[in-house]
Amino acid sequence: MEPVTEATDLLKLDRQVCFALSIASRSVIGLYRPLLQPMGLTHPQYLVMLALWESEPLSVKELGELLQLDPGTLSPLLKRLEALGYVHRERNSHDERTLAVTLTPVGRRLRAEAEKIPPAIVARLGMDIEELEHLHTSLMRLIAATQRS
Repeated sequence: MEPVTEATDLLKLDRQVCFALSIASRSVIGLYRPLLQPMGLTHPQYLVMLALWESEPLSVKELGELLQLDPGTLSPLLKRLEALGYVHRERNSHDERTLAVTLTPVGRRLRAEAEKIPPAIVARLGMDIEELEHLHTSLMRLIAATQRS
C-alpha cells in the first residue's frame, strides 16, 4: 500500500465536493440576505415567490415538488408569506383536498422589486454570466446525478 500524500489523500477537507458545495451555498445565500431583507423575505421564501411569479396558482404539492421541499418545511414558509400579505392559500373548489396558493396583488407587485436581485447578485459575485451559466449547468447535472442514486 502506498503512503498517503497531500496529492492522494481522498479525505482532505479541501478536496471534498460536499464541503465546497456547503461553503458556496452559505456564501451565496448570504449575498441574498441584505437584498431580500427590505422585502421581508428569507431565501426559502424568495424561492417560493419565484415559483409563483413564474406560474400561479400552484398547489402546495406542486410547489413542494418544484422546490423539492417536504410539506413540513413548505407549510411554515407559506404561512409566513400569507401573514406578509404576499400569498393567499385556499382550498380548490373542485377538490377540497388540494390547497391552492396564489399571489396577492401586493405579492405580484413585489416582483418588480425582486427583478433588481439577479443583477445585484451577479455584480456581487464578480463573475461573468457565461461562467455562472456553466456553473448552473454543472450543478443541475450534479442534482440529477444525486437523484438517480
